[in-house]
Amino acid sequence: MDSLDLQVLQQARAWHAAGRAVWLVTVIETWGSAPRPPGALLALRDDGLVVGSVSGGCVEDDLIARVREGERNTHPTLVAYGVSKEEAARFGLPCGGNLRLVQEPLHDAAWITEVLARTAAHELVARRLDLTTGAVTVEPAARGEEFAFDGSSLRALYGPRWRLLVIGAGQLSRALAPMAQMLDFDVIVCDPREEYHLSWDVPGTTFSKAMPDDLVLELQLDPHSAVVAVTHDPKLDDMALLEALKSPAFYVGALGSRANTGKRRERLKLFDLDDAQIARLHGPVGLDLGAKTPGEIAVSIAAALVRARHGAAGSADAGSDARSNSGA
Repeated sequence: MDSLDLQVLQQARAWHAAGRAVWLVTVIETWGSAPRPPGALLALRDDGLVVGSVSGGCVEDDLIARVREGERNTHPTLVAYGVSKEEAARFGLPCGGNLRLVQEPLHDAAWITEVLARTAAHELVARRLDLTTGAVTVEPAARGEEFAFDGSSLRALYGPRWRLLVIGAGQLSRALAPMAQMLDFDVIVCDPREEYHLSWDVPGTTFSKAMPDDLVLELQLDPHSAVVAVTHDPKLDDMALLEALKSPAFYVGALGSRANTGKRRERLKLFDLDDAQIARLHGPVGLDLGAKTPGEIAVSIAAALVRARHGAAGSADAGSDARSNSGA
């Protein structure tokens, strides 16, 4: 789920509470180069105002036009676009792109309130829509699950399906945390130093004063988890990395210059890690963007997380530019 979909739900609920008619439009299936994936969400108001996206432009324009011309679907309806090359061109889809949507009226926003409350508590939930009856139920979901449509019902996920543990609560972490949240990560920041705990105030994150290595073990990191160590303090960073590198976490990285990353690898060899585990360490952390400021380094880390999450090849880690991760 794109975390922006929660904003779509918030706006849809507000419109509904104000007495406006509202429809939710969900991408259920795509072929070819459709620009938005299954599960992408849009809310459409009775006067044509929209929030969210299902295609990036022309499909939204057609949905708006239908509502403004008086179309009022009272039950979930399947809508198809781009079934021919001519239509694909008309609706701004890439050549050969096709998509199917479900457009449903929002009769009751209670389920949105439940979804927003549970995701605010860092839960991952699924909404199930029965296309025959229009009934909506909210149920627990698990990391690794995907959007599903079987022809008669859809199941959409809401909440963070990925976790990012950031060791250290300094300026870089303040820049990285909101970026990661926008990328569908549940962000946990760990720093046992009292002065950092007292000043941490990034909304939506979880803060822990535990020792980082203890927290890594407590979290039971899975393949949907990432760890980034940025304290510049080997006593905190190295012990957390030691445990994280033994876990199935999909990304483990640490801030530091190339020289200091080399020293860190040598220190890690003193513990019960094999060469393959040590080789999993991304250091300096992030992609090589020539980053210098905390904000730029945060962008490079966020980009590396996206690349690793999708298993994509790309630019090297920031190690080729020591300036981007200077320090211990």
